[in-house]
Amino acid sequence: MKLEKLRFLKGEQVRDIAKQFETPVFVYSRKLLEQQADKALAFPNAFGLTVRYAMKANPNLNILRIFHNKGIKIDASSEYEVERAALAGIPPENILLTSQQFPVNLEFIVDKAVEFNACSLYQLEQYGERFPNSSVSVRINPGLGSGGTDMTNTGGPASSFGIWHEYLNDVFCVAKNYDLNIKRVHTHIGSGSDPEIWKKVALMSLNIVKKFINKGHKVKILNLGGGYKVGRMANEKSTDLQECGMPVKQAFIAFAEQTERQLRLEVEPGTFLVANAGALVSKVIDVVSTVYKEGVFEYDFEHSRHFIKIDSGMTEITRPSLYGAQHPIIIVPKTSEERGTEKYVVVGHCCESGDLVSPKLDEPGTLSERLLCEAKIGDFLVIEGSGAYCSSMNVKGYNSFPAAAEVLIDTDREVSLIKRRQTMEHMLQNEVTVVKKE
Repeated sequence: MKLEKLRFLKGEQVRDIAKQFETPVFVYSRKLLEQQADKALAFPNAFGLTVRYAMKANPNLNILRIFHNKGIKIDASSEYEVERAALAGIPPENILLTSQQFPVNLEFIVDKAVEFNACSLYQLEQYGERFPNSSVSVRINPGLGSGGTDMTNTGGPASSFGIWHEYLNDVFCVAKNYDLNIKRVHTHIGSGSDPEIWKKVALMSLNIVKKFINKGHKVKILNLGGGYKVGRMANEKSTDLQECGMPVKQAFIAFAEQTERQLRLEVEPGTFLVANAGALVSKVIDVVSTVYKEGVFEYDFEHSRHFIKIDSGMTEITRPSLYGAQHPIIIVPKTSEERGTEKYVVVGHCCESGDLVSPKLDEPGTLSERLLCEAKIGDFLVIEGSGAYCSSMNVKGYNSFPAAAEVLIDTDREVSLIKRRQTMEHMLQNEVTVVKKE
């Protein structure tokens, strides 16, 4: 067990940010965001590439604009994300909506030139009723999935995402009934997926495209989703997009030779673009110890379990509590003094036993210790790899804790506030008083 290290922050910088913006606070690096964007835009392709940012990973408008300025388009997962992207200045024609929930304002969205991706036979039927004699995209479940955990697997028979591949004849019937042309086929198998399975699904997806072509559809795009593994922990390996993409490029070339159809490739990274470009800075608010001995809790310093309590937790980062996901954890002492190390279990500030920051791998309910710098109350604790699915996916408002602020370190190292800390007024503004105080 080794001590984790800070990625893009320095100890003194952590102290300065905490002093200026208070804790907890998310910190993002524009330099790293742009570096990841460049890697994604260099994905191997044969006949053109579109990179779409899966904005559910982190929808902050500044991050959306950074990627837009790089030439990256948007993958939206709800009509609300469509609206949010539009308010950030993203052109509607750069947005593709792929949603589990059928949008109530589909006519408005499509009229604004947002592209729609039907994710079920019902959605395809509803689209056809509203827009007959038009082109549309469909999401297909290819029959195989992969993910960092079962809960991040979005392909295969245990997943509700997309139209099951054995229902293709039903897709053809709906398309024929409404004179629809399928212009894009979309598949996505999960987050943190095995690169080998991803490449296998790419070949399966090309075979699905071939079936659409044989039915007369003018498919021009194959969207293979995202889900590229990002190594947050020091012992984890990240997906090499060049290594992963080159066989897919060759498969597209072979497909063109067989069908005379040159397909444009689309990919939709989310985690890959933002995960390691973000960190959560929190404060150590307590350090306690316990031990279980012969059915009785007793204090025994040598054999006790040491807990660090922080002023954050599942209100900012639920991935550990939800998936048993692992994030690097680093103690930054409040003063630059030399200290020893100790093993700790890190827990959040919620009155909830499941608010666990250091669970056992893939076991969200199991405590796991981390080797950290000796912690004292008032120190800072940095949770790395927090750029994706942290600020956007948590239990905001639980125990009435306010949502954290967010800051961006620009390329000139200037630190700017990009999201204010929530106030009690913000939390209560939508509540309506009907009960009189007696």
